[in-house]
Amino acid sequence: MTTTLMTYAGPGEPDALVTRTGGNPLAPAGTAWPRCATCDGPMQFLAQIVLDEQGRPVTGGDIRADRVMAVFMCQNDPGMCEEWSPTEGGNRALLFPAGALRPMPVPAPEPPEDEDAFVLGAVNSVALVVMPAADYRGARQEWADLGGNNPREVLGQLGGTPDWLQGDETPPCPACARPMDLVAQLEEGPAPATAMNFGGGGSAFAFACAACARAAFLWQC
Repeated sequence: MTTTLMTYAGPGEPDALVTRTGGNPLAPAGTAWPRCATCDGPMQFLAQIVLDEQGRPVTGGDIRADRVMAVFMCQNDPGMCEEWSPTEGGNRALLFPAGALRPMPVPAPEPPEDEDAFVLGAVNSVALVVMPAADYRGARQEWADLGGNNPREVLGQLGGTPDWLQGDETPPCPACARPMDLVAQLEEGPAPATAMNFGGGGSAFAFACAACARAAFLWQC
């Protein structure tokens, strides 16, 4: 078995139909920007992940994009809205069909000085690197050892098995109750301007049930 790492590949386009962190989410016209269930403020868009027709992350250019996952988390009052939980409404993972998507309009800042609460400071383009190690932690270390790569430039993994920092929190599908499959594990990122806030050194986990078209998101530190 192998592990597919997401590695930093420089600045990216904010509205590209690719797997990336930052920028603007792509969604069907009229899709409402998600709001936090606790504070009712608009959430911050973190990442977009492109999936195939089986609901698996697209890992090669020859595979047709069928769905897109958009991941959001509340950053209006970090740490106060239970944004780490998959069920409390402080984060959201949305699945959309890949056709007829357009950039979602970013909400107006509330107040103006909080404009960074809704989008990351920049877009990280993603390069996919397949490593022979079957576990994420081992694959990340192998990549870091290649030519002195910076391990902070690993943005996470696509698919595979979660590398839990605490206990296993694989969410059940709210429709069929079966355990969801890991779509991506995300790291905070290599630079403060593009960093996602997972408690300082934490990791996040995006899951989906392809059969029910449901998704969930959580993080641990």
